[in-house]
Amino acid sequence: MSDDMGLKGKVAIVSGGGAAGDGIGNGRAASILLGRAGAHVMVVDRDIALAQRTARMIADEGGSADARAADVTSEAECQALIEATVTRFGRLDLLDNNVGIGSRGSVVQETQESWRNLMKVNVETMFLVSKYAIPAMIRTAGGGAIVNVSSISALRPRGLTAYSVSKGAVIALTKAMAVDHGRDNIRVNCVAPGPVYTPMVIRNGMAPKQREQRKNASVLKIEGTGWDIGHAVRFLLSDQARYITGQTLVVDGGVTLVAPERESDGH
Repeated sequence: MSDDMGLKGKVAIVSGGGAAGDGIGNGRAASILLGRAGAHVMVVDRDIALAQRTARMIADEGGSADARAADVTSEAECQALIEATVTRFGRLDLLDNNVGIGSRGSVVQETQESWRNLMKVNVETMFLVSKYAIPAMIRTAGGGAIVNVSSISALRPRGLTAYSVSKGAVIALTKAMAVDHGRDNIRVNCVAPGPVYTPMVIRNGMAPKQREQRKNASVLKIEGTGWDIGHAVRFLLSDQARYITGQTLVVDGGVTLVAPERESDGH
């Protein structure tokens, strides 16, 4: 039996696919895992050097990848990204909408500028990339699969109000897209990560005590990584998930089953 999960020869776009150094963030993990399964991966990041590093990591394992710089808050750049991917690989089958930023505070503490920027980056980017990816999937591949990355903050708000709202919108968007495009043979699902240790977390700084607290928030008492999210994304994009659409897969070690302190994680 083949272990390519039905992904061999398919073409995937992963937005936010870069990461600092050789670190493994959610997007880089998904990109590498898709490459290992035989997919051709277009790695996208605002910083071309970060995307290129991910593409090289895939190529070093014998996979097929290319890198592209794009600001996915720009409609023109999203359209150009899809066109470039189809030109490069001949088709488009898969999309991992992985771009996102964080925010803390209540509606009283939040500024209008920050609120609007959060919605633009966390929700509008997924709308814009999908707006051009879906017609390309239908035209070049007769269908496809999309994963939108949300957060457990959408399911259990705790002091990250604007962020929680944006990630809740991602879940609603996922369900609506699944209904709209099931007739087009396109599945749309969502992954909701819990607290995972990624280059973004490291860059923002985290004391060992807080890291341990995050780990212990899991009922499994283990620390999540970008690989855990990448495996979930690859599964939902694969043929193994052919009968799954409109769903949110929580990947959090059971954090949402209990009630850790508000500051115990950043998702």
